[in-house]
Amino acid sequence: MDIQMAVKDLVAYALKTGLIEEADIIWALNTVTLELGITEVTATREDVIAEADSIAFDETEASEDQKVNALGMVSDGTYLENVLAALDDYAVEHGLTGSDSVVYRDLFDTRLMGALTPRPSEVQARFASLYEESPKEATEWYYTFSRDTDYIRRYRVKKDVKWQTHTEYGDLDITINLSKPEKDPKAIAAAGKAKQTGYPKCQLCHECEGYSGRVDYPARENHRIIPIEIQGAEWGFQYSPYVYYNEHCIVLNAAHTPMKIDKAAFLKLFDFVAQFPHYFVGSNADLPIVGGSILAHEHFQGGHYTFAMAKAPVERSFTVPGFEDVEAGIVKWPMSVIRLSGPDTVRLAELADRILTKWRGYTDESAFIFAETEGTPHSTITPIARKVGDQFQLDLVLRNNITTEEHPLGVFHPHAKLHHIKKENIGLIEVMGLAVLPSRLKGEMADLREAILAGKDLRADEALAKHADWVDEFRAKYAAQGVQLTEENLEGILRDEIGIVFMQVLEDAGVYKRTPEGQAAFDRFVATI
Repeated sequence: MDIQMAVKDLVAYALKTGLIEEADIIWALNTVTLELGITEVTATREDVIAEADSIAFDETEASEDQKVNALGMVSDGTYLENVLAALDDYAVEHGLTGSDSVVYRDLFDTRLMGALTPRPSEVQARFASLYEESPKEATEWYYTFSRDTDYIRRYRVKKDVKWQTHTEYGDLDITINLSKPEKDPKAIAAAGKAKQTGYPKCQLCHECEGYSGRVDYPARENHRIIPIEIQGAEWGFQYSPYVYYNEHCIVLNAAHTPMKIDKAAFLKLFDFVAQFPHYFVGSNADLPIVGGSILAHEHFQGGHYTFAMAKAPVERSFTVPGFEDVEAGIVKWPMSVIRLSGPDTVRLAELADRILTKWRGYTDESAFIFAETEGTPHSTITPIARKVGDQFQLDLVLRNNITTEEHPLGVFHPHAKLHHIKKENIGLIEVMGLAVLPSRLKGEMADLREAILAGKDLRADEALAKHADWVDEFRAKYAAQGVQLTEENLEGILRDEIGIVFMQVLEDAGVYKRTPEGQAAFDRFVATI
């Protein structure tokens, strides 16, 4: 693609998606060419308008996680992907990037998109105006805006492999994450040599808004944060650039302050849900192993999506003395979940605080529950809040991060038998029933399918040997059912079996097992509340 054509097309895309107005066209053309070191613009205002009119996004009905742009059309980002690729090619060829790799290309094209992204004040004003009409309209616009600016790279997100697996606990969501690019060796080496800086302090800090990035830190010139107030304090609202579900948002404290689960956190969750009643919001736990990847900055994750855990029923109700106005019960879920429901969020938070306090200090050696060992605390909670009709709900997932020689990564963590599929920590998203699996699985499952159909010895293949015992198990299961593994059914079977492994992952992470003994131990804890 000719560079002048690419410049015209990028500005036309910005016009088409509403990032700029017709009055901004000449300014936008000059701004983009300045970034490219070009001193002449051949496209005219009329050329840009004509190109914008010719851009044909998909006008078919959008799925829930696609959403539509302001013009009512679905865009998967392909048009923008092609235009940015041409501009990146030119930048690499003319020495405008440090290297020809995804890291350097991302840094450069984010700068281009940042030049065409409205200022924070404009974005905030538009969001506030829409919020007055409807919180749902405001978030839908902001989600589409975050995709149109390429902050959320749609063309990468759509590469993620997704499906659902039916289990006794409901339909679990399975995702093989392919949207987060891996750094190339040159970028890794450059990051090691780069001057270390403490700015921004982390990727959740407000200082990331508009930040130019570096080889070891993503560029955020096209990033805009919506300021909100939570419990009288300044917070921010944004979307995750690697969306795992519809409108996957992050709610972050304006101050760089550590994660902490307490009564105040419960009230903050409810405050957000009250402002955005169509969203759920939850927090990762505040301890290593059972917590999230960023414990140094207080933040929550939410979105417009209903997970299997939210649909799971309460199987045993109980009443806490002094809290007869709050409905409480144990949820039918592979992890150990207490659900509180009621109209009064203060009362819900007070009972949740009592449960948390009891849990942090609770020990039951017969169930291998230890509050602490050698002064190290082990117990905390993963909380999730939502609004259902006129009632608020708070799910409290009991967590414990104790380790042993047999389970050095955690007793209530995916056990070694399951590490061939999932080894990483079980955070908030997994707790609710969505598996975020490593990208390696896409290639391994394709190779595994071919190897099984060809009758190869899996243990003789270094990359596939780790899956051999698992394949033997489900192969025997299907054989007992009289089902042969064929080219037509094997992909579906592999997906179902991965989903079953994820169910077992959640069962491993549950502090009280789904056995009579485990549930009796759960009841013993409930009796102490």
